[in-house]
Amino acid sequence: MPNTKSVRDPRLDFFRGIALAMIYVNHIPHQIYENFTSRNFGHSDAAEGFVFMSGLAAALAYGPKLAEGFNIGAFRKIWGRSWLLYMTHLLITMWAIAIFATAALQFGGEDLLKTNAFSPLAEQPLAFLIGIATLTHQLGYVNILPMYAVMLLATPFLIRLGLRKPLALLSVSVGIWACAGLFRMNLPNYPFKGGWFFNPFAWQLVFTIGIMTGLAMKRGERLVPVRRALVILASVWLVFAAIWVNNSWMLKNLGQAMWQLRQWDVPFFLVTFDKTYLSLPRLAHLLALAYILSMPVLVPRIAAARLTAPLRLMGRHGLQVFALGTVLAILSQAIKSVHPAGLWQDTVLVIGGLFALYAFAWARDRITQRQPESIVAAPPQMADTAITPPALQTRTPPTPPAPRDEHSPIGLPRIGVSGVMPTVVPRK
Repeated sequence: MPNTKSVRDPRLDFFRGIALAMIYVNHIPHQIYENFTSRNFGHSDAAEGFVFMSGLAAALAYGPKLAEGFNIGAFRKIWGRSWLLYMTHLLITMWAIAIFATAALQFGGEDLLKTNAFSPLAEQPLAFLIGIATLTHQLGYVNILPMYAVMLLATPFLIRLGLRKPLALLSVSVGIWACAGLFRMNLPNYPFKGGWFFNPFAWQLVFTIGIMTGLAMKRGERLVPVRRALVILASVWLVFAAIWVNNSWMLKNLGQAMWQLRQWDVPFFLVTFDKTYLSLPRLAHLLALAYILSMPVLVPRIAAARLTAPLRLMGRHGLQVFALGTVLAILSQAIKSVHPAGLWQDTVLVIGGLFALYAFAWARDRITQRQPESIVAAPPQMADTAITPPALQTRTPPTPPAPRDEHSPIGLPRIGVSGVMPTVVPRK
């Protein structure tokens, strides 16, 4: 009997690669290239897209193993990924500490230790170490992986509920998001007061919507159908938001109007641009952007084009590219701090860093592909994690399971945004 071969949708790796590139650029402050990333054209930025795609990828990778119910294999895969993210976060954090410490000791960059939540390192070193190990203290620009690791702990339950009762999953997720804003729910910080910058209770909504989108895609469906009214509404909101964030008059007057709403006791997370609690304007912008970019024909062709292959390649190796990009961004911050310079230095740091990320992804892709099949081959039950739109389904003779990407978010979230061929199974 012939079987149905799944064709991997290239959009996942493409958009994930874009998100990784923009995160890298945004993590090097005060340079001209950050003016061209998505955060300058709306209320959300690459972080929202990265987390959305992480949820989508998790559904594609782990949804089939949970279709018949909870099982040890699914928990082992998902929670093992969470552990990997925790270990990766610690590695990135130690490199960030080492880079800033070197800049302070050898190049007169002591001021770096007063930024990015580094101050407890000198003031309360023992408490600082406890906070780093327990994730209760997270350095600036090195704080998205802990949130994602926590999300993965809940992923088996989110996927299972999404498979059985998707509306119930959405209702619970929206309820938790609202409670987080109303009651300031967050995980604690130590030794600082306050909570996590990426509040898991708020950001789980983006991750959950990504899961629901992935589960629908796995069935060959859309989570939200294409409707003319919705397309117009989303397009108008995106254009309005782009004008809003780039027009000083609108920034001032609409900001005053939103402040007035706060005086009337409207909850802050509904009328601000707060990132920690994923405010409604940020969420609405992300959802509108995701809806428009999910339109058929044009976007899939761009995502699959030869010109965009470097982005897809980076997206396929998301976790590794994200980790290297974070370290390079921290290094670039240190260089700019101890040796302020102009456009040429910024160009070397930004464009050179992006090329380094692509080269790293290319090398890793080649090395992984040349490994023995016994090492890289995916288990048969996990091999088919591709997106299978009905229009792309074809009949082919049975073939042995090929190495497949598990679509694991972050590895940047594969945060983080994109999808593509060839696929490679990450090592355990």
